[in-house]
Order: sequence, then C-alpha cells, then structure tokens
Amino acid sequence: MNVFSYVILIALVLQFTLDTVANTLNLKALKNEIPAALAGIYQPEEYRKSQEYTRSLTRFGFVTGSFSLLVILLFWFTGGFNFLDQVVRSWGFVPIVTGLCYTGILLIAYELLTLPFSIYSTFVIEERFGFNRTTPRVFITDNLKGLVLTIVLGGTILAAVLVLFEYADNYAWLYCWLLITNFNIVVQFISPIWIMPLFNKFTPMEPGELKDAIQNYARSTGYKIGNISVMDGSRRSTKANAFFTGFGRTKRIALFDTLISKHTIPELVAILAHEIGHYKKKHILWGMLISIAHTGLIFYLLSVLLSISGLYQAFHMDHNSIYTGLIFFGLLYTPLEMILSLGLQIISRRHEYVADRFAAQTTGKTESLIAALKKLNSENLSNLTPHPFYVFLNYSHPTLLQRILAMERLKA
Repeated sequence: MNVFSYVILIALVLQFTLDTVANTLNLKALKNEIPAALAGIYQPEEYRKSQEYTRSLTRFGFVTGSFSLLVILLFWFTGGFNFLDQVVRSWGFVPIVTGLCYTGILLIAYELLTLPFSIYSTFVIEERFGFNRTTPRVFITDNLKGLVLTIVLGGTILAAVLVLFEYADNYAWLYCWLLITNFNIVVQFISPIWIMPLFNKFTPMEPGELKDAIQNYARSTGYKIGNISVMDGSRRSTKANAFFTGFGRTKRIALFDTLISKHTIPELVAILAHEIGHYKKKHILWGMLISIAHTGLIFYLLSVLLSISGLYQAFHMDHNSIYTGLIFFGLLYTPLEMILSLGLQIISRRHEYVADRFAAQTTGKTESLIAALKKLNSENLSNLTPHPFYVFLNYSHPTLLQRILAMERLKA
C-alpha cells in the first residue's frame, strides 16, 4: 500500500464511521413527546409510526452502506480492478471502446448487486408504511429506462472525456470542463420535453381557481410563469412534492397530483412562492455557478492525478489508463467532496430561510406556508427531532422546527 491507498481507505472508512455515528445519535434523539411548537402535526399513533419509519430507514441505510463499503474493499484488495482490466484489454478494442466496456461492466455489476436493496426499499419498507404505489411493471420499466439513458447519455459523455484526455494533452481538463458545462445546460432545456415524460405523465393544469391563484401570484412578483403541469406522482408513491424545471420556453412548474389533493389553494400558492423565492433571490443562478466551478476543480485535479503512477499502484494495476484513472480519482476525491458538500449544505439551508421569508412576505400569509410545511412533513412521516449532527451532515434544508420558528419571528 502507498499514500494513495491510505488516503482512500481512511476516507471511505471515515465517511462510513461519520454516517454511523450520525445515524446512531439521530435514533437516540427520537423523543416520545412531540415538541410543543409542532403540536398537532401528528396524532399519537401517527407520531409513533413516523419514528418507526425513521428507525427502519436508518437500519436499512446501515445495511446498504455496509454492503457498498464491503463490495468496494473486497473488489479492491482482491485485485478485481486489475483482473477486469486484463479481461477487457484482451478483447483487443481501441482504448476508448475498452474504457467504455470497463466502466459499463462495473456500473451494471454494481446495479445488479444493489438491485435487491432497491426492491426491498420500494416493496417492503415503503409498502409497509403506506407510501408505495409502484407496481412491479413500473419498477422494471423505470430501471430499464434509467439504464438506457445512462448508457446513451452517460456513455456519450464518457467517450468524449476519454477522447479529450487521450488526445488534448495539457488542455484536456479545460475542454472537458466546457463540455460538461454545456451538456448540463442543454439537459436543463431538453429534460422537461424529452427525458422527464419518459417516466411521468405531465398534464397541463386545467383552468380554475388554483391556476388563477398561481398566475396572479406570479404576476404580482414579476415572475414570468411557463407551463403549469400536474404530474402523476401517485403512480409511484403517496408522497407529495412540487418543483420547477427547465429554462426559457421549456420552463415548467410541476405539482404532484398527491400535493394538489392534500393541500388548500393558499397552501399550494405558498409552496410555489417559496420556489419562486429561490429564483428571484438568484439561488438557482448561484447554484449553477457553484456547480460549474466545482466541475472545473474536479477536472483540473483529475488532469494532475491521471499521470501519477502511484494512483494506479494503489489498486494493483498492471497498466495505467485514463478510464481506470477516472474511477480511482473518484474514490480519492471522496474526502474533499465530503468537505465541499458540508459547505454547500450550509449555504442551501440559509437559502431555504430566505425563500421562506420571501414566500411569507409576498403572499402575506405566513400561516399558509407553515401549514403547508406541517402537512408535507406529516404526510411524509418526517422525523421532527433530528439530531443536530445528523442535520449538519445530511440536511440541505433546516429542520421543520427551525423553519417554523424563523417564520414566527417574522410575525413578531
């Protein structure tokens, strides 16, 4: 083992340990009594059900996390990366095709290994707590569609990256950065038209009180609203959500049918006002800029490390190659990614407060947003008392209690 081996091993074990500690603290933080500020969200039986849901997800997460770590370590220390490389190289393809085959085999193998966990999560845990509406047929077609998209889009991008690093020399990282940035922007435009409809049906919202309320609110804030669609979220789950997607003419507001069926019109407007707040306060723009900068950092560091033989020696490789270097760099990047993600989540939580404040001030109905958040957490059996360390590691949003207290201060 060399320094790269130790860094990667320590990073993987440290991340698993931190997750385990956070999950353990989170379970211990479960309380028998509902916090006073959140009284009325759950009936006693539903509150106990929400806690059992948290316990089930946590235990299942520990099993899946342990399995993933074990698979990586076994494959690594038994020489699996090098063995697969020797097999694929023996097929005699050019390096780009060899790289696509190598990466594709690893991806498909991992998907097959983790498929039983996905099945258990959907048809056992989610079913037991009343969320699942996914049929076996939908589950199979979703996974097949996802695999095809990964092969077509992911394979195309991977091939381009391999070509650039093979032939563009010192500027390869810069060209890859520009490529991925433009690809992500293009996907934002085409996703609402070509990709998302592969998985869900989007129906234009019918004229009526709800549509009028949304349009009137959007006009009052100067937000140019695009298509307003209702998505058949109930086809897969009883959980509710809403989201904005796309740019320009493809911009779309989508509300789950489950959301519409469970919330009042003022609550739905408040939810959308929160999302519009992210747009008006330029959170989406800042998110894109941070993502672009992050991508540039990744490719620059990758260009530096690809030529270092120690990275390949750490995985017992007989040959150095760009495609294996991409995979090994992903593992080596783990500690930096973990640190960056913590910073990004801190920023995200602050943005949520700002969007809440925007929604409360522009609608003039703070109570509607509070009521909507309470319903969403209740319907999704959310944990009302997460441990602060767990929140620090995992939450992109403040806790429900923190958001409500912040909005209550606006009324003071």
